[in-house]
Amino acid sequence: MTLLQVKGLVKRFGGLLATDHLDLEVRAGELHAVIGPNGAGKTTLLNQLSGALMPSAGTILLDGDDITFAPVHRRARAGIARSFQITSVFPEFDVLQNVMFAVQAGEGHSFSFWKPAAQDRSLREPAMAALEEVGMASLARQPVAALAHGARRQLEIAMTLAMRPRLLLLDEPMAGMSHQESLEVVALLQRLKGRYGIVLVEHDMDAVFALADRVSVLVYGRPIACGTPREIQEDPAVRAAYLGDQEELA
Repeated sequence: MTLLQVKGLVKRFGGLLATDHLDLEVRAGELHAVIGPNGAGKTTLLNQLSGALMPSAGTILLDGDDITFAPVHRRARAGIARSFQITSVFPEFDVLQNVMFAVQAGEGHSFSFWKPAAQDRSLREPAMAALEEVGMASLARQPVAALAHGARRQLEIAMTLAMRPRLLLLDEPMAGMSHQESLEVVALLQRLKGRYGIVLVEHDMDAVFALADRVSVLVYGRPIACGTPREIQEDPAVRAAYLGDQEELA
């Protein structure tokens, strides 16, 4: 079943064509990676999928519903959740409180009544469930300021899950991580595959090829290939444009 369908997506910034008639399909439960050199338009694509940017042309369908020009909050309520290249957590609060903020935001509530909300079971229980899902329940009362970088990235994924999404948009979740931290996030995403549709933008090719069901390759905002990891690794056009020679892919 197709969860996300993008048809003829175009984004122009003046004379710059950042997204060039892009088609993309993400099936329910699929992890679909989007790769490409710097400046290929990967983050611009995620911005359009999340509603942070409106496209110049084309359509975006979520489970058949047209969300092309829907604002961010409507897309969040429809089941799209996003993490960013730069960790966006609240270091002055603890781990559980951060995830409770995400639950509250996902329900369309403001933070103005946070103090009484902090004891609200309707926020605490789904927040704890999200922490369990990413293996961080034991750190619920840990101050975020004390977390290592990798743990903060995992917390951010927990915050996206707390919004009860159908589609996760992950923008370089392994950026700045050590090798061991990256392995932990790969293991986490392996557990999430099949339960959520996932669009993964990531520069770590080992992680991409270990995780992805399918991979789309962007160059100058245009998709030049889409296929399984093996098909992408063996595609001459992809190799020439982005991935390098055979020795680098071995």
